[in-house]
Amino acid sequence: MNKGFYKTSPLKGLVACVLVSFITYGITAHKDVYAEGQTKYSKDFFDKAEPIKVKDPLASMLGSMDKGEVFVYTYADAVKFAGHSCPAVAGAYKSTQMALKTLYSDEVPVRGNIKVTFKGGVDYKVNGPVSQVVTMITGAAAESGFKGFGSAGKYERRNLMIFDKDHTPDPIATCAITFQRVDNGKKVEVLYCTDHVPTNERMDKLTPLVLSGKASEDELKEFGDLWQGRVKTILLNPPEGTFIIKEPKE
Repeated sequence: MNKGFYKTSPLKGLVACVLVSFITYGITAHKDVYAEGQTKYSKDFFDKAEPIKVKDPLASMLGSMDKGEVFVYTYADAVKFAGHSCPAVAGAYKSTQMALKTLYSDEVPVRGNIKVTFKGGVDYKVNGPVSQVVTMITGAAAESGFKGFGSAGKYERRNLMIFDKDHTPDPIATCAITFQRVDNGKKVEVLYCTDHVPTNERMDKLTPLVLSGKASEDELKEFGDLWQGRVKTILLNPPEGTFIIKEPKE
C-alpha cells in the first residue's frame, strides 16, 4: 500500500474531494439533461413492439448516414409522428411491418422503393392517418412528396402513394393496403380489421364522459389505460383475422 497517500496535506486532500464531487455532479447533471431531453411515454409497451429496419440510398447519398447503415423505426417513433397512440397508428405500423417482411424476406427493405395503394379515397375511414405513418416508414408519398434529382427524377418519392377511389375494401376491413416493390413488381395486400380486437364494455360509459369533459381524473386514467390496452393487443398479440395477408398469384 502506498503510505505516501496518507501523508498528503489536508489541503490536497480537500482539493481531491472537491474534484471528485465536481466530476460526480457533472455526470449526474449530464444524465438529468439527457433524461429531460427524451420523450416520456406513459406506457412501456411502445418499445416492446418489434422495430422496423430500412435502408435509404438517398440518405446515404446526401451524407445522413454511412452506406450500409439503416433507419430503425420503432412504434414510439410512429406515436411521436402521429402525436398519439391509437388502433389506426398501431395498425399502420404493424401492416407496414408485415408487408415489408413479405416483400423482402431476409433482405433489408429499401425505403423509396415501395409503391403503396389504398383502397378508397384518402378520407375513407382511417386511410388518411394510416397513410401518414406508412409514408414515414416507406418513404412513399402522394403528390406532395420529393420529386427527385434532375430530369430523371432520381430517388423520387412523389406519387408512390395512391388512393383508389374506385375500389373500397371489404366491409370487414378497416383499411386495405397494397405494397409493391418498384424494382421487381412484387406486391402484397394487407387487410387490417379492428373488429377482431375486442373492446372493454367500460369504454361505452367512459367515452361520452371523456369527450364531454365530465370525466373525473380516475375515469380519464381508466379510459387511457383501456384505450392503450387495445393498442397493445394489436401490436403484440393481435387476434387471428386482425391482419390478413394476400399475395396475388403470379
